[in-house]
Amino acid sequence: MQQSRARANKVSISPHGPLRRMVDIAAAKLDQINLRPKASKNVKHHYDLTRQFYELFLDENRIYSMGYYRQPDATLERAQLDKLALIAAKLRLEPGKSAGMRVLDIGCGWGGLALYLHRHFGCEVLGVSLAPDQVRFAQESSAAAGVSDKVKFELIDYRDVTGQFDRITSVGMIEHVGAMHYKEYFTKTHDLLAENGIMLTHTIGRAGPPGRTDKWTRKYIFPGGFVPSLSHLVDALEHTGWAVSDFEELRTHYALTLAEWYRRTTLHEAEITALYDARMFRMWQFYLAGFESSFRYGELVNFHIQSVKRKDAVPMTRDYISAETARLSALDAEPVWHLERGAAE
Repeated sequence: MQQSRARANKVSISPHGPLRRMVDIAAAKLDQINLRPKASKNVKHHYDLTRQFYELFLDENRIYSMGYYRQPDATLERAQLDKLALIAAKLRLEPGKSAGMRVLDIGCGWGGLALYLHRHFGCEVLGVSLAPDQVRFAQESSAAAGVSDKVKFELIDYRDVTGQFDRITSVGMIEHVGAMHYKEYFTKTHDLLAENGIMLTHTIGRAGPPGRTDKWTRKYIFPGGFVPSLSHLVDALEHTGWAVSDFEELRTHYALTLAEWYRRTTLHEAEITALYDARMFRMWQFYLAGFESSFRYGELVNFHIQSVKRKDAVPMTRDYISAETARLSALDAEPVWHLERGAAE
């Protein structure tokens, strides 16, 4: 309780003078230059930690992004399934009608969303990522499910993807693009999307004006990472031909997600210390606790931006989103998280 009160009443104090702040701002901007070799190196820094490590605190589908808490006391497993349902609903996929549709999942993680979309709608999915072990795991999962001919994963930069897709989604990926690359990103995805297609961008965002990523996070957790303000994204969308058909600001969902990741991480202190060392364990705790505080008391939120080329690609009202989310949520029973998970693969 004391910790929560302190975080809620914190005052932002900078110990540095104006020159030091100018240097930090310049360094933060330079860090966002994510050309292909650097983008690959940055992604590997965070996402190519061992499979066993992430298994210790993520849900069964290894969804490493905000859960969607339709009920505040929901389990992490339920919240992540409901998040997948929400994304599918906003992509306007329909049972029986979406079979054969081509979906591009940019920054596909361990493949949970791609496999979910194929399982419920029969669509063909291409997941792309720059994290080698994530791609290998996703390929193994697709093969184990017997759907590797329909759900494919490639180690490739999104800028090198070719072809046309009926739907595009990116979850927790645009935070690694860098503000100076936003117009490049939205130009490329606009070219890849079919004329009557839909794109859903899920990203951490700033509820206030543009800011910068702190030096500690850039060095130890997300090199090259940057959290956009809404103005960053809207400006890029406006200049690349998109129409924003739906927007939602999801406020404290990630705080609940991070709190549960922190709890599970703490339960596995011995295993994490054995995999790495005590310093890594403490650093990870600090990262999760700091981000939880920022989502609970600070300016961090999540944005969902649904964008289209044609205004008639989606219904005139958004009633279909809540209806389809509820339908999909009722289909999947939540798996049970076990403390014993995390055994070496």
